Amino acid sequence: MMIEDAVIVITGASSGMGEAAARYLAARGAKLVLGARNDGKVRTIVKEIRAAGGDATCRATDVVSVQDNQDLAAHAVDTFGRLDVFVANAGSMPIGPMDALSVDDWNMMVDVNVKGVLWGIAAALPIFRRQKAGHFIAVASTAARKIVPNMAVYAGTKAAVVAICEGLRQETAGELRVTTLLPGYTATNFADHIRDDRLREQITAAGDFAMSPEAIAAAIAYAIEQPSEVNIGELVVRPSAQA
Repeated sequence: MMIEDAVIVITGASSGMGEAAARYLAARGAKLVLGARNDGKVRTIVKEIRAAGGDATCRATDVVSVQDNQDLAAHAVDTFGRLDVFVANAGSMPIGPMDALSVDDWNMMVDVNVKGVLWGIAAALPIFRRQKAGHFIAVASTAARKIVPNMAVYAGTKAAVVAICEGLRQETAGELRVTTLLPGYTATNFADHIRDDRLREQITAAGDFAMSPEAIAAAIAYAIEQPSEVNIGELVVRPSAQA
């Protein structure tokens, strides 16, 4: 698919990988529909994209809401006439030891990381089916592949994303495309989600070799711009220094 003129929805677009992807794809001619809880920030990003000659719009979106996801996808169709790509990027990472029994954090990660992807699928899939074309991209994590202490619940949610998207890919093969992106350490604000001071310092220190969010933006673009008969099912992107 050509990125130029493609209508692309991105959730979690107010910072980090979502913001980087929005700016990267807009610079290549995509028509962006951005969703985030931080409505003020995402509106500023839209204004900056437009000022640079790009085409973008936005809608306040909390991915834990089925209705918000549906409204975001509908906004894309209402504004641009179609929806070509839905990028389920929004994520939550308040990691910590199981002994902390941080059930509210566990609940948040399940709601954002798993249900948020499911609600994105529920919003985009009927549109894609009507169009007989579409590309669903979900951002998981290398944590889905390598389980380490203090990240059990987070890793579980990202493993669920991998499984859900692989099932969706098989069910829609031949008509739609589905990609699961598994980033390694990336320079985002996810460390701000961590309540444990020692653990937050450790994660922040890992930022010394973290990738730029633009690396993930480029990976998303790579998956999108493949010929229509090619589907990048999974794409793992790590810093070269990450074991």
